[in-house]
Amino acid sequence: MQNIRVQPVVNPPGENAVFITLTINSDVAALDTIRSFAGNFTALIRSLTKRFLNSHFNAIMGFSSSAWDRLFPNQPKPKELVPFEEIRGEKHTAVSTPGDIFFHIRADSQDVCFELTSIIHQQLSDCTTTIDETHGFRYLDGRAIIGFVDGTENPESMIASEYAVIGDEDPNFKYGSYAFSQKYLHDMQKWQALSTEEQEKVIGRRKFNDMELGDHEKPATAHNNVSKAYDKDGNEMKILRANIAFAHPLKNEYGTYFIGYARSFSVTKQMLKNMFLGNEDGYIDHLLDFSTPISGTLFFIPTYDFLDSLTAD
Repeated sequence: MQNIRVQPVVNPPGENAVFITLTINSDVAALDTIRSFAGNFTALIRSLTKRFLNSHFNAIMGFSSSAWDRLFPNQPKPKELVPFEEIRGEKHTAVSTPGDIFFHIRADSQDVCFELTSIIHQQLSDCTTTIDETHGFRYLDGRAIIGFVDGTENPESMIASEYAVIGDEDPNFKYGSYAFSQKYLHDMQKWQALSTEEQEKVIGRRKFNDMELGDHEKPATAHNNVSKAYDKDGNEMKILRANIAFAHPLKNEYGTYFIGYARSFSVTKQMLKNMFLGNEDGYIDHLLDFSTPISGTLFFIPTYDFLDSLTAD
């Protein structure tokens, strides 16, 4: 990746995060404003990074298929950037929801996340409509709000780019990434009615120490069984997850914001099909009986170099 500035898709989930999804208004002026903002995004991030030097601040900007068509009509398009179509199973559905522009902001404290969020609002509120703004936090020792360690299946940091960043297969968009976002709500009353042993069988891991259950005790419907994807030779394919918890307890709202960065969206899509439609043995993900996705959108994360080129254009 020499001399190529890659957006920080492989960074850890962080202590705090904000996810923002916007749609672009229909007027031509809105497109010009978005292009201008995107062209200056790298400089904005550089400025904030210097201001909050020890905050582990970083941020990502991405575009959906429809946004790409409107913003960059004369540019080539990433090979797998298409509108996400819902995956409807017999019991559960991975919904498809609107979204043109996506931001993933991370920092040690929420005030730093707020700083960029407020700038985004100031500069884009007249030309966009907010679809979602979710504020997440690191829960305990990196657990999902349902109590289990999240991201255990992620590739090790030293090889994460191999799974999350595009290579020579799409040379026009090398070092970019596909980001799929889903916002899940958990039925905590139903979940907490299960014993710890029953919860462990839903997930496929021990709750206390995160050890994987043995084959003799793990159900075929366990989340870490069904959610895996394999290539034609039987090798497991991975993506990079930066999931984070969010909650409004007094509203009885408890959730996980799933964000999966992938070199190829087809890997993420295969995982979703396994979960919602059933894997090759016909088993669907038992966790979906307790966790419901209320959003689902695919975005492409270009390099910082691509964003900078918009100013030159």
